[in-house]
Amino acid sequence: MANFLDDNDDLLFYLDKGIDWEPIVRLTERNFEDEDGPRDLAEAVETYRDIATLVGTLAADEIAPRARAIEAAGFRVEDGEAVAPPELLELFDQIRELDLHRLNLPRELDGMNCPLVLYMVNCELMARADVSVMAHHGFHGGMALAMLAFSIREGTTTFEGTRIASTRFRDYIEEIASGQEWGCMDITEPDAGSDMARLRAVGEQDEDGNWFVTGQKIFITSGHGKYHFVIARTEKVGDPDDPMAGLAGLSMFLVPAFSTDEDGTRHRHVILERVEEKMGHHGSCTAALSFERAPAHLIGKRGEGFRYMLLLMNNARLGVGFESIGLCEASYRCALEYAEQRPSMGKTIDRHEMIADYLDQMRTEIQGLRALAMEGAFHEEMSQKLDIASRVTEGRAQGFERARAKHAAAARRVTPLLKYLAAEKAVEMSRMAVQIHGGNGYTTEYGAEKLLRDAMVMPIYEGTSQIQSLMAMKDTLGAILKAPQDFVRRLAQARWRSLSARDAHERRVAKLQVLSLDAQQHLMRRTAADKFKSVQERPLTQWPQAFLKNWDPKRDFSFAMLHAEHLTRLLSDVAICEILLEQSRKHPERIEVLERYLERAEPRARHQHDLIVNTGQGLLDRLARRSREPEDAASAAQ
Repeated sequence: MANFLDDNDDLLFYLDKGIDWEPIVRLTERNFEDEDGPRDLAEAVETYRDIATLVGTLAADEIAPRARAIEAAGFRVEDGEAVAPPELLELFDQIRELDLHRLNLPRELDGMNCPLVLYMVNCELMARADVSVMAHHGFHGGMALAMLAFSIREGTTTFEGTRIASTRFRDYIEEIASGQEWGCMDITEPDAGSDMARLRAVGEQDEDGNWFVTGQKIFITSGHGKYHFVIARTEKVGDPDDPMAGLAGLSMFLVPAFSTDEDGTRHRHVILERVEEKMGHHGSCTAALSFERAPAHLIGKRGEGFRYMLLLMNNARLGVGFESIGLCEASYRCALEYAEQRPSMGKTIDRHEMIADYLDQMRTEIQGLRALAMEGAFHEEMSQKLDIASRVTEGRAQGFERARAKHAAAARRVTPLLKYLAAEKAVEMSRMAVQIHGGNGYTTEYGAEKLLRDAMVMPIYEGTSQIQSLMAMKDTLGAILKAPQDFVRRLAQARWRSLSARDAHERRVAKLQVLSLDAQQHLMRRTAADKFKSVQERPLTQWPQAFLKNWDPKRDFSFAMLHAEHLTRLLSDVAICEILLEQSRKHPERIEVLERYLERAEPRARHQHDLIVNTGQGLLDRLARRSREPEDAASAAQ
């Protein structure tokens, strides 16, 4: 029997050593108070290891062999319903028998009460076998957990001590956990993708207090499911400057797409208009949907939709990060297996210098991505678990909240970096796999071209790479604006460590930090200079208010937005090297991984710094001239 965990030493490192299990397990197991749970940390971790091993076998022996048949069959629509490939249905019968949809649910909801980090590890293992299967699996247990999380946050879950006594969507959660149904999240509309302020689906309440949703949603992954988390506008748009005209006018709803009579007759409240024909991910149903006064449950309060959506998106983006790593791993293994067997010019091509460099780059960058992913998953889980603990534990809420805020900040830093870099690398590495296969890679026989087609969506869904870059840039420069003295201190300390640290590896990482901080300083100086120009025309008495407070990201950060992707790549390499350096201090065997990653990160970082400092003004000048052309034409006409 093959196993996608046992053959991956780097992934095993995290399960055995690299994940700080103790705080996660203690929060998850509520200090081991549950009689049905593990007795101590060692027993809990052993259980997680056993589950990951089981999923590794499932991925290698069951999912991977069916991937090509699932790809060939795809989805079709019959009588208004999406029909899945039989091989996909067979797999989900096995997943249901293994109770994997219950992985993260607490035991009082008949769940396995396992950490989110373990779920993410399983995501990578499944994605290595087939990303379509992994994506659909995520809309089972993941959506059930979202129902619980939303209910806790809105206050409709009750507790007896630290155990859940009741929760709002208990019946829905059980339907999903049992594998009967699944959920999805519906955000994108025909005229509104990344710009959520343009969403036009409407949530309306009748005189009896019942809610209904009307509108269209497109590109909905697993949209043929029953339970839909839908973002819709509940506040009427009047003045474009009215806050309710934007994100503050959005609310979150849970919409059952259909109901079923006792005789099995289905009545649809949400119409499945079509299943998209896509470049890749043929085993994943991507649906277009129409809502016409579909009965709905309001989540939280009106106007809180964007806040609730962020909780879904943060977890989804982490999931895409692990999914992308799984696809990178598949690309690397596919390329390596071929290269080790393909003779050319007296030796197999894995021994040719350029191909060997490709393979070493893939292996090294996968290890870097995995380090970033585990860091993000750890902090996101700690943040969510501490949030719940602060709500149910008397006398310690304030301490839990302080710890939660630190973990939430760390997760917020890592998540857009992971989503950006892992998605981009999935495309890059699958492209390398095709190239290493040569002409064979362009055929369907070897599977490399499927990996490339599947990878192409990674930088697009759950927030494009460009959106992730803008988020990372905004948070990074916003932190400097809030605490400039802290930034100056960090830059000075990094420069000192780059010269004086006793550890050579620490000096090298500090030099990368200096490059990153210097690039950030350049962006802030340039942004401040542009801002100063914009306030010079105002009376002197208005300068403090105009310069220090009234910052418009769309207007004042144009130079930073131009370089957002360069900054994100630089921030990502620095974050990975910081994590690997910390690992190497605890586990000497990780020094070799750090050294390989530094060798590739150092020239990249110098290049990204050079691009930020020395390029871009010509393009901005051309854009400025183009924006003035309509005004010049109007003046000439007059």
